Amino acid sequence: MAEAVVVVGGGIAGLASAVGLARRGWHVTVLERARVVRELGAGFALSRNGLAAAIALGIDPERVRAIGHPTWASGTWDLHGREILRLPGSGPARTATALVGLHRARLHALLLEAAREAGATVTPGVVVDRVETGDARGARASVRAGERTWTADLVVGADGVRSTVRGVVQPGRDAGYSGYSSWRAIAPGAVGEGELRQYWGPHAEFGHLGTGAEETYWYGYVRTAAGARFSSEHAAATRRFTTWAEPVRDLVAATPAEAVIRHDVDALPVTDQPYALGRAVLVGDAAHAMLPTMGQGVATAIEDAATLTLLVPDGEAAGSRGPRAALAEALARYDDVRRPRCAAMSRMSAASGAIGAHLGPGRRQRVRNAVMGAVPPGLTSRGAESVTSWEPPA
Repeated sequence: MAEAVVVVGGGIAGLASAVGLARRGWHVTVLERARVVRELGAGFALSRNGLAAAIALGIDPERVRAIGHPTWASGTWDLHGREILRLPGSGPARTATALVGLHRARLHALLLEAAREAGATVTPGVVVDRVETGDARGARASVRAGERTWTADLVVGADGVRSTVRGVVQPGRDAGYSGYSSWRAIAPGAVGEGELRQYWGPHAEFGHLGTGAEETYWYGYVRTAAGARFSSEHAAATRRFTTWAEPVRDLVAATPAEAVIRHDVDALPVTDQPYALGRAVLVGDAAHAMLPTMGQGVATAIEDAATLTLLVPDGEAAGSRGPRAALAEALARYDDVRRPRCAAMSRMSAASGAIGAHLGPGRRQRVRNAVMGAVPPGLTSRGAESVTSWEPPA
């Protein structure tokens, strides 16, 4: 009989894990705290490592491209619309910066459908309050929500930055407020060729990307006091970017007020604690919530799911004595593979923020822009290559 996996969290990381593990023969149950299984948010840019990870999970890449807008990262401008650094739109450099602009809800719906097609059960309205990690070579794990308990051979913690599962796997490792908040929205209409453009200003960044033939995703990432509240998010975003270049102002103005959302950005510190303990393992933001300044949150979550899927034994075999030892080895290898890469991503995101959105006003902006303008585009593309050239483990 196939062994049981309980995935805690029905977001992108959890559903991607469910897709892969169900296809490997595991009996998968996804527990989602929300009463309706859906993705909240706007858009994002999926880089080619994320697409490669989706392929490793058995997802047809054309299904992903069909719900998005294939494009590329074209460079960075200052808040007045003056070019800081332009990236090549053709040749090998274009490959390194290739993207698919996606609406989060559409990708989530695709993964939900794929998980159910693979045989996973998705149960909404379940608030997990206790996890027992068990022993990867012995006692099974358990997950409790109120009076209900699920026994599992593997627990996947995909419950986000405030993860209950992480509280057991990595006690004491808590997320902290970054000092920045992000407006996000989908605006009607296309801007240019739909490529990702970023604008940097003092303590702020604005970006836009096509997510379809006639829609554009934009975000405004700005320094904000913790717990700040606005009577109208649209009005607040309009005020914040009122002196920025026309594409920025026009996109905000064209967005229906009810479409503008905002969330505070929390991040986890880099850790020496393993991503797995006993029979429980962390994926996505539960493992490595990082600043969004490199746009790798979704891609790394799908990488996690693909890596876990490829390393664990098949579900049909997982109950025998030998594969139980193999499960312990697989989780140890997962940690060996994922934690160093995600730690590097977190550090790179922090460094990118330090020279970009987190940089203060005045001379610092001018010096940064001049230095960035002198960087050969090929060097920037090689840096992107080091991030996006990910391949699944053999």
